[in-house]
Amino acid sequence: MPVTSQYVIPVSPVPHLPVRNSGLRFPVHRIYCVGRNYADHAIEMGHDPNRETPFFFQKNADNLVIGNGSFPYPSGSKEVHHEIELVVAMGDGGTDIARKNALDHVWGYAVGLDMTRRDLQGEMKKAGRPWEVGKAFDHSAPCSDVVPASEIGHPGAGRIQLKVNGEVRQLGNLSQLIWKVPEIIMVLSGLFELKPGDLIMTGTPAGVGAVNRGDLLECFIEGVGEMTTRVV
Repeated sequence: MPVTSQYVIPVSPVPHLPVRNSGLRFPVHRIYCVGRNYADHAIEMGHDPNRETPFFFQKNADNLVIGNGSFPYPSGSKEVHHEIELVVAMGDGGTDIARKNALDHVWGYAVGLDMTRRDLQGEMKKAGRPWEVGKAFDHSAPCSDVVPASEIGHPGAGRIQLKVNGEVRQLGNLSQLIWKVPEIIMVLSGLFELKPGDLIMTGTPAGVGAVNRGDLLECFIEGVGEMTTRVV
């Protein structure tokens, strides 16, 4: 007899990231992003670089682009920026996670891009409105394969770099994060119940800038991995 689905419309595929060199998949629940978490980026965006309470916004899990896939230039914008980020993949969740225990909840790490419709984000800032139109649009989160922490440990330092058409645009070091990964998890878990499968994009160094159709973005984080994406 045919199986009757309990859902009234087709079920969407589970968003996921490949696990490097394994053929396995890491299912993605939510994507949290940390704003202005490198001092030099805070300065270039016109903000105080001093350590402030971290703030967060979200992307949608189905915003991911995997497998070095292309980034389609989005509609409604004439100024789309690249932002390379270390991505934390949570293997365990919880609330009010202590900083000393935070890394025990991390399954692995990846290289990601927080693509941003900067002109639309700027309009939302001026109007005091949410950022989703500038941050959580389709294909706005290209991401590499996840590499398990059991293989690479928990990177606290290492070069983070983005090239556009072979030219270095962003260059920094993970040691320059204002709020480190354990602190991010501690604060975030006090605001939300973190779940297995959550991703945390930890912030971007200085050098963010506009992309154009045809540009090739090459992303690298020392000890974590690399990723490329073409703007189409």
